[in-house]
Amino acid sequence: MDGASHAPTPAVPPPRMTDYAATARAFRWQVPERFNFARDVVDRWAADPDKPALTWCDASGAAQTFTFAEIARLSRRFANLLATHGVGRGDRVIVMLPRLPQWQVAMVGALRAGAVPIPCIEMLTERDVAYRVAHSGAVAAVTTAANVGKFAGAERLRLRLSVHDATVPVGAPPGWLDLTAALAAQPDECEPADLAADEPAIMYYTSGSTGHPKGVTHAARAIWAWRVSAWYWLDLKPDDLMWCTADTGWSKAGTSILFGPWSCGAHVLFYNGPFEPLRRFELIARHRVSVFCAAATELRRLIAEDPSAFDLTALRLAVSAGETVSPEVVRRWRALTGVPLLDGYGQTETLMTVLNYPCMPVKPGAMGRPLPGTEVALVDGRGGLAARGEAGQLAIRLPNPQVMLGYWQDEERSAAARVRIGAHEYWLTGDVVRMDEDGYLFYEGRGDDVINSAGYRIGPTEVENALIEHPAVQESAAVASPDAERGEVVKAFVVLRTPYEPSERLARELQEHVKRVTAPYKYPRRIEFVADLPKTASGKVQRRRLRDREFSGRG
Repeated sequence: MDGASHAPTPAVPPPRMTDYAATARAFRWQVPERFNFARDVVDRWAADPDKPALTWCDASGAAQTFTFAEIARLSRRFANLLATHGVGRGDRVIVMLPRLPQWQVAMVGALRAGAVPIPCIEMLTERDVAYRVAHSGAVAAVTTAANVGKFAGAERLRLRLSVHDATVPVGAPPGWLDLTAALAAQPDECEPADLAADEPAIMYYTSGSTGHPKGVTHAARAIWAWRVSAWYWLDLKPDDLMWCTADTGWSKAGTSILFGPWSCGAHVLFYNGPFEPLRRFELIARHRVSVFCAAATELRRLIAEDPSAFDLTALRLAVSAGETVSPEVVRRWRALTGVPLLDGYGQTETLMTVLNYPCMPVKPGAMGRPLPGTEVALVDGRGGLAARGEAGQLAIRLPNPQVMLGYWQDEERSAAARVRIGAHEYWLTGDVVRMDEDGYLFYEGRGDDVINSAGYRIGPTEVENALIEHPAVQESAAVASPDAERGEVVKAFVVLRTPYEPSERLARELQEHVKRVTAPYKYPRRIEFVADLPKTASGKVQRRRLRDREFSGRG
């Protein structure tokens, strides 16, 4: 049957899911009592000394392939390096690296030692870094030589590791150790930390609507559990080559570049270079990528290209997560490449939980159905269960091994995200969804994104999906705008494709287009053309900023 593995090993993934309902009914979580990703995944696949784990390449044409055995050896040296400097079980380690092989080495090495890696994007400022170091209590950091200046205020660090890059002379800056040289001085053998399933294992920082970023702390059990979405959504097998373009500081990189693929024994492509749409297709063809993952923002650019010059016959599946993929993007991608594009939903606090699967019909605009092992409910505004067909806040039934331990040093916020309904406890996602008669979920927006216009509740995604079907629209964001008569009306901020130019005529054309595509009451009564949209570091559109601007009177 389709289900979870019975031991803390990277056992070959189960047979491909052919019947979602049967798999979901039969599935039972069987989380091991103790788990260390380095020992129980990387080392096990390393038993085959020739099995490839990682192919790295960059924009200059440089390339290098690493086997699981090589990653295992380097990560043991990294763990020994941490121990030499008194960094061990439970200690937090900032990992702020671009798409370089040292990222995998540092992540796996920290996990081997029982330390808690904190992946961070390179775009962080000195102030951002100082906050994360102080808030997490981190005692070690690894970054590129070009970024060491951002750690100037992080005096508490007792180990600073620098990775050489082309922007600085060879050698570590003062106060920093060169990672390559430091690893060369370490032995190859290391006893891995034997982590209990509920021990903290990794931390991600995620921005909220108010206050400082939150430190999302996950247990070892979550790293084990994230393989399940790789089984059923990514559909990975040991002979696959997967390429996920996510930034190394995003939680998506953890599940689709590191934990998910390697738990399945899949080979990963890791490209360090600028986003160039045609280069994406060229790399897929050159390396024979079979599974591709990219954010919706990137896919909107890719579908504007002509990939006919490239051999994409090895590609069998594409997926996306982080922001909603419109039905039009899904349709265009399939027409261009001949392979399906499956949208997925998750949060930093849970990772992938509602997904479209290769064996299941895709409904336009649907998030999909819950991951096997994940039970969901829709919570109404009174704290009860929403009626069938009504929108409600998506909630995940607990216990669930994918759900975070909590927000670091914030028990009040952690507790507020949990609610008891009847005999069960749930994790509240903060996202409003609706469920159809077949159990498919449809995203309506964040709880404060839904627009209430003259008594009608309008999900911004519905408006945005309609707009992007117009050839003039590159991307858009729909938000509530105050209105004396209706309370709120829909306002759309629209980024145009070249060569379209803003005009009142085009605005009216877009309004009429939305009326034809979706229910007429949902059309944007106001349209503003903009050069770009405010986004988070992970590429999600920040509707809240646009809405707040409207209600502050600066709209």
